[in-house]
Amino acid sequence: MSSSEREGLIARIRQLRRIGDLSASRPRSPAATPIGSDLLALERRIAHLEQLVQGLQDSVHRESERQTDRIAALEAQIRPAELARALSEDARTRGL
Repeated sequence: MSSSEREGLIARIRQLRRIGDLSASRPRSPAATPIGSDLLALERRIAHLEQLVQGLQDSVHRESERQTDRIAALEAQIRPAELARALSEDARTRGL
């Protein structure tokens, strides 16, 4: 290898090091790195899943309230006094 080739090689290596040092010293935003963009995507996905879970919780709560009201209405219908009144009314309407 001649001395001019050697000097050219050394110059290119120095240039590459300078470029590497400049890019390493620049602050990167989280989205500029592959890990940062993955992290942002995961954060968005988690936020979406949290919204879905909250919607599911609301739905389960509403259904639970409906079932509680329905059970209370059925229990009221089978109380002895209410049941006797309903049977008596049914007997009157049938003519028994």
